[in-house]
Amino acid sequence: MTPAPLAPPASWLRLDRVSRRFGAVTALAEISFSLGQGEILCLLGASGCGKSTLLRLIAGVERPDSGEITLAGRVLAGQGGCVAPEARGIGFMFQDYALFPHLSVAENVAFGLRGAPAAQVQARVAEVLAVAGVRGLADRYPHMLSGGESQRVALARALAPRPGLLLMDEPFSNLDQGLRDSVRAETLALLRQLGVGAIIVTHDPAEALAVADHLAVMHAGRIEAIADPRSLYHAPPTLYTARFLGPGSILTGVVAGGALATPLGRFAAPGLAEGQAAVAFFRPQALDLCDPAEGAAARIERVEFLGAQERLVLRLEEGGAELRLDLPSARQPQHPARVGLRLDPGAVRVFAAAPPCAGGCRPDGLSHL
Repeated sequence: MTPAPLAPPASWLRLDRVSRRFGAVTALAEISFSLGQGEILCLLGASGCGKSTLLRLIAGVERPDSGEITLAGRVLAGQGGCVAPEARGIGFMFQDYALFPHLSVAENVAFGLRGAPAAQVQARVAEVLAVAGVRGLADRYPHMLSGGESQRVALARALAPRPGLLLMDEPFSNLDQGLRDSVRAETLALLRQLGVGAIIVTHDPAEALAVADHLAVMHAGRIEAIADPRSLYHAPPTLYTARFLGPGSILTGVVAGGALATPLGRFAAPGLAEGQAAVAFFRPQALDLCDPAEGAAARIERVEFLGAQERLVLRLEEGGAELRLDLPSARQPQHPARVGLRLDPGAVRVFAAAPPCAGGCRPDGLSHL
């Protein structure tokens, strides 16, 4: 029988200009966003960008230096004070699961229900263990569990107090790749079934793109961009976001006549000034092969086998830029040394150029990712 939803209270989260400083270091600066009930937000960024600090502020483990955090219209942190973590109605799931080694699975799950009548605790523990698919593990101890079982037990413990929002810090990073994919799918399906919203911290772009309703790319303590994953991937608002979300190629140039001229065509450069240094960014799948006489001539320098796909690394004859092109794999691919390239203009984004030699550029000013 399909378990009934745990009916969390209707809730929504809002952060308004939240900042956090540690001495002279600003860990978070003016963070603002809102999350609807039952929605899943991924915080994506490199180590040290402020993801985990933001999670701790929402959980109440740390206090913001300025700004306001509200949940379901209730102020959790701000000028009106700070609500204690245990009184926020927010669950927290740690990267290493943090199961108590001296407690059984059932006792671990019951830990957040202290103070409730024993019969209610017992019933609730049985309910969430069943929902998480680990009912048969109630009497085991953490050292007796596999990685996937530990993750499910930690999830059951976080859900036991009926949180309206669940915070998850790199919850799948300790699992092997195959198990990670299946456990992640099960966890997200369960959260959606129960209507529990979640904020998931990750450094893995593929994971963030796969699971999020909303994706926030963080950089240097700020939200660089926030939107649905498809929009951010296909139409990134900044070069940093484009680069962080996946591989791509870059052609450099100068804006003239409102466009950036490249060996692969001219591309509109809205908002950029005449004479401004700019870059055209595009994904490997935006390129197509053609006859050299019908497109930009390039030479194939190497072929990288990626399983379902193969990636061609090419060098343009005009300008010498290195580009990448993804094709479906073939058993024995045969590619000519010299090919032509066409670029889908709708897949190109033009940005102001990054500072010289920042983010992987080469001394000659040509860059790729």
